[in-house]
Amino acid sequence: MLRVAVPNKGALSESASAMLSEAGYRQRRDSRELVMVDPDNDIEFFFLRPRDIAVYVGSGTLDVGLTGRDLFLDAQVEAEELMSLGFGASTFRFAGPVGDFTSMAELQGKRVATSYDGLLRAYLAEHGVDASVVRLDGAVESSVRLGVADAIADVVETGTTLRAAGMEIFGEPILKSEAVLIGRKGANPAGLDVLKRRLKGVLVARQYVMMDYDVRKELVEAAAALTPGLESPTVSPLRDSEWVAVRSMIKKSDTNRIMDELYDLGARAILVSTIHACRI
Repeated sequence: MLRVAVPNKGALSESASAMLSEAGYRQRRDSRELVMVDPDNDIEFFFLRPRDIAVYVGSGTLDVGLTGRDLFLDAQVEAEELMSLGFGASTFRFAGPVGDFTSMAELQGKRVATSYDGLLRAYLAEHGVDASVVRLDGAVESSVRLGVADAIADVVETGTTLRAAGMEIFGEPILKSEAVLIGRKGANPAGLDVLKRRLKGVLVARQYVMMDYDVRKELVEAAAALTPGLESPTVSPLRDSEWVAVRSMIKKSDTNRIMDELYDLGARAILVSTIHACRI
């Protein structure tokens, strides 16, 4: 069986399980379950702390895992990112007391607190900054006020917590993170290709919709330019020989704009339907 690590709690947990469920895999009903076997798909899920997932995959104990890119890189293990999963977006950045810092270079000789010491050490070394890294398990924004550090490096979403602590972001982003699928370097265990194909199918299904409409024959080329689809749109004859039916996949975010443009062109009976699953 393909052995897959899934976050058991935290921001990534619910979205990861939902995506696997949409991909056709059985998921746990009780949050206390640590192992879930799906014999129909020849796969076994292990629900672990998000921070530990990269360690299990990198050691070869488990085949693949769903975790955050920041957690994966921080673990510094022998594994590789196989694909991004489209959720759990965040940015890893430097922050310090308002007015104290304007660039990363000013951290030379300073103390920087973080929960991602492996990731931060590698980043500072890469950019030639010699700073002391203070490893904390959480609430790093309090470290400056308590005298443990001069600045911090942490995951930032809205910045509200930082502002409440009297801090501000400075310098370029260290890392843009999101949920990713990781696997052992150079390994391709049985079932992995199917898992990746299914997850990609979920990503496409979430980003696209199916659009159907009727249009006069002489307007097909203009209409197809608005809805080119992935390869090309499907065009079918109607009972009225002057009209055809067109079906095409379009980006969900463009739906209403394209509907308006098609209507202005002369298309009618414009319908949009959700894609529940696909293989591209």
